Amino acid sequence: MHQTRFIVVTGGVLSGLGKGVITSCIGALLRAHGYTVTAIKMDPYINVDAGTMRPTEHGEVFVTDDGGETDQDLGNYERFMDEPILKANSVTTGQLYLTVIQQERNLKFDGKCVEVIPHIPLEIRRRILDVAEKTKADFVLIEVGGTVGDYQSILFLESLREMKRELNSMVFVHVAYLPTPGNIGEMKTKPAQHSVRFLNASGIQPDFIVARGEHLLDDIRKEKLSVFCNVKSERVIAAPDVKWIYSLPSMFAEQKFDRMLLEDFGLDYKDPDMKVWDDLMKNINASKESITIGVAGKYFDIGDFVLEDSYVSVIEAIKHACWNNNRMPNIVWLDTKDFEKDEKNLSKLDEVDALIVPGGFGASGVEGKIKVIQYAREHNIPFLGLCYGMQLAVVEYARNVCGLQGAHSSEVNKDTPNPVIDILDEQKELMEKSMYGATMRLGAYPAQLKAGTKVSGLYGSNEVSERHRHRYEVNPKYIQTLEDNGLVFSGYSPDRKLMEFLELPSHPYFVGTQAHPEFKSRPFRPAPLFDGLIKAAIGLKE
Repeated sequence: MHQTRFIVVTGGVLSGLGKGVITSCIGALLRAHGYTVTAIKMDPYINVDAGTMRPTEHGEVFVTDDGGETDQDLGNYERFMDEPILKANSVTTGQLYLTVIQQERNLKFDGKCVEVIPHIPLEIRRRILDVAEKTKADFVLIEVGGTVGDYQSILFLESLREMKRELNSMVFVHVAYLPTPGNIGEMKTKPAQHSVRFLNASGIQPDFIVARGEHLLDDIRKEKLSVFCNVKSERVIAAPDVKWIYSLPSMFAEQKFDRMLLEDFGLDYKDPDMKVWDDLMKNINASKESITIGVAGKYFDIGDFVLEDSYVSVIEAIKHACWNNNRMPNIVWLDTKDFEKDEKNLSKLDEVDALIVPGGFGASGVEGKIKVIQYAREHNIPFLGLCYGMQLAVVEYARNVCGLQGAHSSEVNKDTPNPVIDILDEQKELMEKSMYGATMRLGAYPAQLKAGTKVSGLYGSNEVSERHRHRYEVNPKYIQTLEDNGLVFSGYSPDRKLMEFLELPSHPYFVGTQAHPEFKSRPFRPAPLFDGLIKAAIGLKE
C-alpha cells in the first residue's frame, strides 16, 4: 500500500516572508532525491478562489492546466518542482464553507447540527487526503497562508493538529522573521520566539524553524532559538535574503535540511541529484551582459509602493529566457497611464531592448497600452503581447493600418463601430447573470500553428497547448481584413474559430498570444515566446 508523507509549512511575524518559495524549495529537494511530490496551498480568505481579486490586492492570479484560478504560490510550486499543480491543490476558507453549507442543504448530515468544529476541519482533512489519493505522491507539502496567531488560520491549524496525532507521518516547518533594526544593528529573535509560541498555542510544536532575515543567521541566534523554541540548533535553517531564489535549494541542502527531513520519516539518505540547479546557477553567474525589457502594465501602484507580485510569472519567465541566452535581465516598469497623460513619455521606450504588454482587464491605461504597441511596431522594438496585450495589438493594427475608425474591444467600448475584439455568446449569457467567478475560458487549450511561421518555429511544432484566462476573442468578422493588411494569425483553435497567436513577418519580432505562456516557463526550460523575444532583442542589439 502506498504511503504518503506530509510536510506542513507555517509562517509567523508577518506575511510575504516567502513561505511559498521555501515550500517549493523543499519540494525541489525531495524531487532531487527521486521522490514524487505535490503541494497544497491553504488560503484563509473567504473568496472561493483568487479569480475575482484585484492583482494589486492579492498579486497575480495563477492558472492551472485544469482551469483553477489560484494563489501565485502555485506558480512557485510548478517552477521549482517542474510538476503541474491542479486546482484541487488550492484550498480557501470560502471553498470549505461553501461545500459544507451545500452539503447541509442537501441533507448530507442526516439532520445533525452542523458546526464550525468539527465539520470545517473535517472538510480540510478530506481535501488533503483526496489530493494524496489522486496524485499518489510520496510527499504532499501543505503551505498554510497568513501567519500563525491570525484568527483566520485557526481552523487549518486545528485540522492539521488532529491529522498529526492520527497519521504520525507529518512534519511541521515554521518560517519566522528575524529583523535587524537599523538603529540597533543586531538581528533579533524575539518576534520568531513569539510566533512559535502562537503555534504552540494551537497545539503544534514545529520540527524545524526556517529563519528568514536580511542577513545570514549566526550560531548565537541559532542557539537562542533552539533554547526558547525547543528545536535542536541544527534544525534551525538559515534562509537569508538572496539575489536569486533559485540558489535556495542548494543552500538548504548544504545545511542538511533534506537529510534531516528524510530521517524524520525513517527514509534512507543518499546524495540528491542537484545537476539542474547547479547548472542553472552557473548559467546565472555567467550572465554578465544585461538586456533591458520594458513591461508596460497597469497593476503596479498600491499606495506609495510598486507591487511586482502582480506580474510575478511574467517576471520569472523573463529571467528564465534571459539566463538561457546568457544575459542578465534589467526589467523596467512602464505605467501605461503615463503615456495617456503625455505622448512625449513614449520616448522612454527608446531605452528598452524589448517590450512586453501583459494581460489585464478593464479600461484603465488601455489607450496608453495601444500607444506603446504602436510605437513598438513602428520603431522595430521586439514586442510580445500576452492575452490582453495581443487583443490590444489587434486594436492598434485595425486602427492604424487597416483604417478601421474607432476600432476597439467591446470590453472597453460597447458602442465601438468596429468591435475587432468581442465577447463570445456563451460569455455574454454568463455576464448577464452576473456570473463572474471561474466563468472565463480557463486552463489549458490546444492550438494548431501555421507551418512556416515564426511561432511554429519557436515551438518546434505545429500543435501546442497553453493556458488561458480571458472572455474576449478576436472577432471572426474582421480576421480577413486584418490578414489582407499584413497581420498573420499564426495559431488558432482546432476548429479555427478562435485566433490564438499573431505575428508580423515584416517586423524583427512582433508576436502576440491569447494565452499566458508565462505560466509554463521553467528556470531550466524557458517559455518559447519569451526565449524568442530575448533572442530577437540580442540580435538587434548586436
